[in-house]
Amino acid sequence: MSEKTPFTKEKTLFHKEKTMFGTDKNPSNILPTKYTLDSKIKFRCHPGVSCFTECCGNIKIVLTPYDILKIRKRLNMEAAEFLHTYTTPIYLEKTDFPGVAIKLTEEGRCPFIKSKTEGCRIYSDRPTACRYYPVGMANFHEGAQEEQNAEEFYFVVKEPHCKGFEEDKTWTIREWREDQGVDVRDEMNKGWMEIVMRRKSFGYQATLSEQAKRMFFMASTDLDQFRSFVFDSSFLKSYEVEQETLDKIREDDVELLQFSYRVLASMLFGTDDIKVKPEVLKAKVDTIKKEQEKTGKTMEERAEADFKKIKEEWDKAKTA
Repeated sequence: MSEKTPFTKEKTLFHKEKTMFGTDKNPSNILPTKYTLDSKIKFRCHPGVSCFTECCGNIKIVLTPYDILKIRKRLNMEAAEFLHTYTTPIYLEKTDFPGVAIKLTEEGRCPFIKSKTEGCRIYSDRPTACRYYPVGMANFHEGAQEEQNAEEFYFVVKEPHCKGFEEDKTWTIREWREDQGVDVRDEMNKGWMEIVMRRKSFGYQATLSEQAKRMFFMASTDLDQFRSFVFDSSFLKSYEVEQETLDKIREDDVELLQFSYRVLASMLFGTDDIKVKPEVLKAKVDTIKKEQEKTGKTMEERAEADFKKIKEEWDKAKTA
């Protein structure tokens, strides 16, 4: 697809694979039009539509942290049990971040579909991607610069089988989002999606350590385990966290979810969302200075050497 195409695969959010959250090829059934919040679409889905639940088969529905929290609470399941029963591991699109998607049945259907007439049995807690359909949101990032503005717009997926477009209901994109509860989901997912998009903007030049991947996966999928990490590990010995925040995240899962995004941003990208304690930071600086004295290399020289090594490994991987 050319550079003039209004959206590209790696920059597109919340569409289906047949495309929930995207595929490696840009779906040909995306209408080549940019939509704003005030743009209008004609669409309605209900049990009376002949294609009802057809879009719930042969799909890849990637789950956000808030999706996982809401669904497992709905099913009264611990995170580990839910992940084992209803999800399959994946890597998030164009990143090395581990995530999960809904595990389809042997027939290739979403396990939460009761029947063609009854629809979804967790409908009020359905995933974010399902809520968006047939609308998608695209987010353009031109680089990895922090605080860089991103262009956001919307698009519409019109699959041949879908009869919802023949219904008589007209909405603006804004009205559709509000009706489907997308606004709330976007707010709950915002910090996580920013981390994912930021990682995408780096490409594969800088690889994540296995420890960083495990941290991302734990914070994204299992809040109980993440809470234990915060309170039962050495985390609070290294990072400054206000007592008010600690009181909230000890009991409130949504507060903990939002806190996890701050922790991930700090640990993965070195932001100031969560600050390292001064004494811990000083100890790290002293360690680096001692290593410089031992090796005779400055931080800049070490960084350049590390970059060259990463580039060599990446070039080898591309030709393998």
